[in-house]
Amino acid sequence: MLAPLTGRNLQLFSSLNARGLICGLAKKLGFRLAHPPWALFAEISLQDSDDRPARAGKRLLILGSYAPSLVNFRGPLIAAAVARGHRVFAAAPAIDAGTAEALRALGAEPLSINLARTSLNPFLAARTVSELKALVRKLEPDVIFAYTIKPIVLGARAAGGVPRFVALVTGLGYAFTGGRHPRRLLSRLIAKALYRRAFARASVAIFQNPDDREEFRRLGLLPAGLPTYLVAGSGVDLDLFRPAPLPDQPSFLMIARLLGDKGVREYADAAARLKRAHPGVRLMLAGWLDESPDSIAQSELDDAIACGVEYLGRLDDVRPAIATASVYVLPSYREGTPRSVLEAMAMGRAIITSDAPGCRQTVEKGVNGFLVPPRDADSLYRAMERLVLQPELIAPMGAQSQRMAVERFDARRVAEELLEHAQLS
Repeated sequence: MLAPLTGRNLQLFSSLNARGLICGLAKKLGFRLAHPPWALFAEISLQDSDDRPARAGKRLLILGSYAPSLVNFRGPLIAAAVARGHRVFAAAPAIDAGTAEALRALGAEPLSINLARTSLNPFLAARTVSELKALVRKLEPDVIFAYTIKPIVLGARAAGGVPRFVALVTGLGYAFTGGRHPRRLLSRLIAKALYRRAFARASVAIFQNPDDREEFRRLGLLPAGLPTYLVAGSGVDLDLFRPAPLPDQPSFLMIARLLGDKGVREYADAAARLKRAHPGVRLMLAGWLDESPDSIAQSELDDAIACGVEYLGRLDDVRPAIATASVYVLPSYREGTPRSVLEAMAMGRAIITSDAPGCRQTVEKGVNGFLVPPRDADSLYRAMERLVLQPELIAPMGAQSQRMAVERFDARRVAEELLEHAQLS
């Protein structure tokens, strides 16, 4: 009779010799191991539940769709949970060595999962759900904390038996940002059905702005009685993003994935016009071409560069770029709460952003910047030119931005609220 795979035997099972024995036994019995059972847990060393020591803390599984976001956006949450004695598992697709090291430094245990961020393939989704169910059975988490659409809708399907499933809606994304393109309409139809099913299994839903919550209520996606809360985005690390001296001349910066919905085309249009009218003004763009169907084309980026936009590429550290700008611009059509705006605010920059969900929460009109209508390059141009013509407005607006970042958007305060809503405080 085979010994149960617990404790020391589980470690033996993970060894190369044990793998060979199991594969050989399966072959003799006529089985084909299409998905070796150790593959799912290659990133993490676990004990079976009967070998676990008694603990006061809980087990928290965080599910994301983009590995670096586990550190950049959920880092304060992980640190706060670990500080309270909870054991944290951080899961996302394709966790590289650097991200894994950063997660371990925060106290989390990294785990790569198979999850296609933009695919609508139902077979890939079914495989992800199957693997997540196996992971949940192994980890036995007390709480699953999922953010962005794929982890929410697939994680909810895998969360049977988990005491608490927390869904954090960080923005409505491609499917809900308007437009009549058939792919977007199909995405919206699918997203509504999946969200409705996921929230039926959720313990709590957390939103980053009131417009998104109201939209989900209007669409009937939130079941009656489901507790919902608002948080100030993901917050900003005030220790990392500190006020920096302003450059001598007005200069503008946008940082974003190069998507149409981020307002990249409007920024490029306004920047080209501003460069013609005021050749000495510096206009910068940082980001990358994305796999999303809403991504701009390489030719559009090349045209913006030809018109005078300085393309900085994809930045691992955005602070030097923000320090070279006096005004931060994000003409996005819709956000949860834009993290890049919060980072620029913390560094004392005036803000120009859209009067759109998520964005409008970051600006007091005329106090720390300006709001412009979304999809309106003319209004964006006029707001940018005003700060070129009246540069004396920039410093006091930047000071107000920094004040607002401290008072409203401290990442540590946001992490505390998330733990409270997840019943982990």
